[in-house]
Amino acid sequence: MTSSARPLLNRRLAEFGTTIFAEMSALALKTGSINLGQGFPDTDGPEEIREAAVRALRDGRGNQYPPGPGVPELRTAITAHQERRYGLSYDPDAEVLVTAGATEAIAAALLALVEPGDEVIAFEPYYDSYAACIAMAGGTRVPVTLRPHEGAFRLDLDELRAAVTDRTRLLLINTPHNPTGTVLTREELTAIAELAVERDLLVITDEVYEHLVFDAAEHIPLVSFPGMRGRTVSIGSAGKTFSFTGWKVGWVTGTPDLVTAVRSAKQFLTYVASGPFQYAVAEALQLPDSYFDAFRADMLAKRDVLATGLTEAGFEVFRPAGTYFITTDIRPLGPELSKNGDGFAFCRALPELAGVVAIPNAVFYDHREAGAPFVRFAFCKQTGVLEEAVGRLKSLAG
Repeated sequence: MTSSARPLLNRRLAEFGTTIFAEMSALALKTGSINLGQGFPDTDGPEEIREAAVRALRDGRGNQYPPGPGVPELRTAITAHQERRYGLSYDPDAEVLVTAGATEAIAAALLALVEPGDEVIAFEPYYDSYAACIAMAGGTRVPVTLRPHEGAFRLDLDELRAAVTDRTRLLLINTPHNPTGTVLTREELTAIAELAVERDLLVITDEVYEHLVFDAAEHIPLVSFPGMRGRTVSIGSAGKTFSFTGWKVGWVTGTPDLVTAVRSAKQFLTYVASGPFQYAVAEALQLPDSYFDAFRADMLAKRDVLATGLTEAGFEVFRPAGTYFITTDIRPLGPELSKNGDGFAFCRALPELAGVVAIPNAVFYDHREAGAPFVRFAFCKQTGVLEEAVGRLKSLAG
């Protein structure tokens, strides 16, 4: 028992309880439902990369603390990947920092760059750690809402410009965007870059789904635009690209002063992590383009299986241009099934209704009412699992 009436959890984190992912995953286990809520693959990545991790373990590479910035092999592979894919040149010794996944990279960047009272603009709906990390840094989050428009969620550039004030320190940009699947266009990125330069803003770009873009969409790093090199912290991750989410290998690239700032915070979080896996990811980043093409094609086919099935089940489907998530509007199911458009109530009832688990998008919003009728499904599962889930969901259509 505490001897004080003061709450144990500090007020910056008081609004963040147990994540919805823990709740819904527990519900999936309890009901034997297919879990399309949490975004992790149900198969491992390339066998040769798994073997690379085993080889590193057996050879004694990474079994002790790796270097603080990351093992040289991985830092070199990251810079080579950026050069090959995007024509971006980085110094592996001064402009790369390896982190315990992208989540730590986001946390360290915000802790390093945000002073208490600074405003941080993020696009809502947003990955749930954004809000918690901004709070831990003492910042004030300012959401700019992506809204449905012609079958996708789009950014209102005028709303973004209006959100910037004299207290705005940083833009937190996620493209390809989780959970909506939006991929920002060249025109949108140009406008964001011009705004950042005009208002002298720092930018953190979360690009973990960079290799999962579909149809006519194209991933263009924001740092490649004029004036952005000296103000952009770019974040990548091996988990989403190589289907080894448990390895927790992410990275930051940026100018030496930005990377040094982020490292100043990161060294007091995990210090270092994922030693043997860093060597394996270094090899993964050197896989030929055929790997990345096949990976994207496989996910595209899975997207279409789930999107078609959800449409046939009665959902309004926003077919994503990127990531491995599909956002749906539940209201076309009718007021009874959709729980009057209440995504929380719908997702808590869905396991009993259809034996499937999803995530209510409202958890990713400050403006909960804006996200109330939207529900997210993950398609990074085996095709057979998706087909079974689709079969179950079609029961909702009668």
